[in-house]
Amino acid sequence: MTSSAPQARSSGRAIPVVGIAGAIGSGKSSVARALASLGALVSDSDAQIRLALETDAVKRTLVEWWGDGVLDERGSVDRSKIARIVFNDPEQRARLEALLHPYALRARDELIEQGEREGAPCVVIDAPLLFEAGLDSECDAVVFVDASREIRLGRLRKNRGWDESELDRREKAQLPLEHKRRNSDHVILNEGDEADLHERVRALLAQIRLAFSQARDARPSP
Repeated sequence: MTSSAPQARSSGRAIPVVGIAGAIGSGKSSVARALASLGALVSDSDAQIRLALETDAVKRTLVEWWGDGVLDERGSVDRSKIARIVFNDPEQRARLEALLHPYALRARDELIEQGEREGAPCVVIDAPLLFEAGLDSECDAVVFVDASREIRLGRLRKNRGWDESELDRREKAQLPLEHKRRNSDHVILNEGDEADLHERVRALLAQIRLAFSQARDARPSP
């Protein structure tokens, strides 16, 4: 594991909020699961969006924007059709994010309150596009998960059936990896086995909690 100097933000919360960023196929969800095994509460942005898309208010709005074709035969939102609409259209993507943001924010706030009540070591934001969605601003620390392109491509071929051109296409639609790495507080390498990753995550969590505690203690008293 490599890491920058601890830079926990002074949030006023009782526990840190940790964002997970990184390259496609680097294993961001694996890091989130390792943190969960250490007692962290994980805010799964994909799951929150799925729930928001099933609310009547969101479905009505999407149909008003893009027509009945965004629904499947059961009347649920067809996420693949939504993805095709917004993938190469930044304006439509921003429009969708603005619609869904309040739902996800409320879910994250509730999870943070739960974590503070239960004394969890941290709350984790596991979002595919942490920086692109501006969620890094909600975090006390951001962790960049890294792995070589060769390893990432091998994982994506096995788990998603992607070839190199599909990886290239997806990466071009996101912020450059170097931008994400440079703007993260910590970098964790995920090229070994599960046990190796777990130990790296355990050490990283201790470092994040120490930095958060020091930043909190340094805040002036009200």
